[in-house]
Amino acid sequence: MSQQFNSPESSTISRRTLLKLFSISAVAGLTGYSRFSKPKPTVFQEDTLTLPRMLNKNKTVVVIGGGLAGLACAYELVQRGFTVTLLEKSPQLGGKIASWPIEVAGETFMMEHGFHGFFPQYYNLNSLVDELGVTENFQSLNFYSVVYQNPQYKPEVFRPSSSAFPWNIIDLAIASPNRLQWGINLTKIKHLQVFQAITGFQREKNYQRFDNISVADWVKTEFPQGLYDLYFLPFAKSSLNAPDMMSVGELMQFFHFYFFGNPEGLAFNGTKDDMGTSLVQPIAKAIQNQGGKIITGATVSEIPATQGKIESIKYYIGSNKTNVPFWVKRNSVVANAEIEYFGAADEVFAVATGGKEAISLTCTHQGCTVQIAADGKFHCPCHGAVFAADGKVVKGPAQRDLSKFQVVQRQDDELQLVAVNNESPSPEIITADYYVLATDVPGVQQLFKRISGDVDEKVRSQTEQLNIADPFAVCRFWFDSDFEWEHSNFTSLSGYQLTDSITLYHRIQAQFIDWAKRTGGSVIELHAYCYKEKEFPTQSALLTKFEQELYQIVPALQQATVLHRELVNQHNFSGYPPNSYAERPETSTSVPNLLFAGDWVKMPFPCGLMERAVSSGLLAANEILYREGLQRRSLLTVNPEGLLQI
Repeated sequence: MSQQFNSPESSTISRRTLLKLFSISAVAGLTGYSRFSKPKPTVFQEDTLTLPRMLNKNKTVVVIGGGLAGLACAYELVQRGFTVTLLEKSPQLGGKIASWPIEVAGETFMMEHGFHGFFPQYYNLNSLVDELGVTENFQSLNFYSVVYQNPQYKPEVFRPSSSAFPWNIIDLAIASPNRLQWGINLTKIKHLQVFQAITGFQREKNYQRFDNISVADWVKTEFPQGLYDLYFLPFAKSSLNAPDMMSVGELMQFFHFYFFGNPEGLAFNGTKDDMGTSLVQPIAKAIQNQGGKIITGATVSEIPATQGKIESIKYYIGSNKTNVPFWVKRNSVVANAEIEYFGAADEVFAVATGGKEAISLTCTHQGCTVQIAADGKFHCPCHGAVFAADGKVVKGPAQRDLSKFQVVQRQDDELQLVAVNNESPSPEIITADYYVLATDVPGVQQLFKRISGDVDEKVRSQTEQLNIADPFAVCRFWFDSDFEWEHSNFTSLSGYQLTDSITLYHRIQAQFIDWAKRTGGSVIELHAYCYKEKEFPTQSALLTKFEQELYQIVPALQQATVLHRELVNQHNFSGYPPNSYAERPETSTSVPNLLFAGDWVKMPFPCGLMERAVSSGLLAANEILYREGLQRRSLLTVNPEGLLQI
């Protein structure tokens, strides 16, 4: 444990502090929050001057990345009169909320990266939904359950509420069947510190004090075990970061946004159809209706920079068109007698031993690294695409074959490769007044490798230091029969080795409801928010454990027949480990015409998950609006500070 955390200032509670916590005035102040007058959202950014809303001159913006951050940024800017071009590498827009068609039992279904909840305090995301006029695409899930493997704990149920702190804690204590097992004793210094930390959130002080320690280390000594098991562990993992790899500072921010600073309760909405249909397509249509240009399947090949500014973007559509030879080193980790592997990370190439042609193992769908399977084909571990041994697409969602390269020469353990081009090698070139990088972490790190010329080394260093969380996996099952279920249709699970939640799609989304009515079957999805690769190194290991735990969670399904399984596996979610906050990049950069958007950007107000992505995109748009003398969009958040600041 860090010296800072164990310093005298943080490990002792003064008499004055105790009096402040428990005095009549403090109690009066707390209870002054009425149950009957709902607290309003906080306006983070609002222009006091009367400024024009619309641009009256020609200004251009290139947004790279078609996830929620990029879509939100492009949407706001085209509404204000900017000429916007959005580039997306994948064939589908949406990033982590993208959808794509799959075939199951002779029918076509839309697959996605798992269930997403829309909480009422997602003020900025929900405002987009309202503006787009698609509120009918969403429905309330009415209540939300957390179910524990440990029989010591009974299920917790969260329902809609408009009680601010401390009433939400009081309501939870009254309703919780586990309240006697929370284990909180405020006469213990450590317990009082925990209570103070989670109820007295102040962003900068919070990170200064807690960003240097992981959640796992923080709870090792004298932490209320029941509190951790019941709330901290399941909610920490739902941030998609494992406790041993997550900063306590980030956890405090997460808890403040979702609970202690949130007057809206924990019940949430879900989409009636897949995320692409319900949200992504409406945003894209709104962008295009205002003259915005969206280009999918676009791979950035070079970003020239001159005098510290971005000059242009060079990109190509479809197969790799670069004709510049490059060297790759032998991969010493993966090898077999028939295939040699070169490169590393997300740029790996396979060559038949002694062969003259290499195949890129970068999936043409969303850039994951494909793996050779027992059938001799290359399988994508992320979204299920399959390629033949010669790189041709066998099964989607990928639409393009794996790229091929000619072996120019061999030198020791290195190969020089050049792309096999059937088309002109000339890339498309686009210039703009502003450039917004709105990809995921691996994407922005790859883009910085494409920058030619000088840019501020601090910005380059910040992107290199960005972190990726442990992998995220989803397994969706189609069964030939239904079952009884007393919990919520989306339920968090705690205590299992792999599984962190279960979703009953045949009771939520229209396409699966219809299928279940026609067939009597069911569609169930399990999530693993941040599993350890060492424990589950293969797709087979993931599938086996998911199925084993599903039968523990729903024993009745042991009598049913599995009709289909679809596995989605990603390793691109943003990580927030200890000591990462200080160097996290902000929206504006020292490169004058370059801005950042994405859930990895340092945010100036509490937010999380999809709301974090959308808000970062709107922040980038606001910065451009501000520079052009236009009125910024008002951004909302929960109360940015906790009540019990000591």
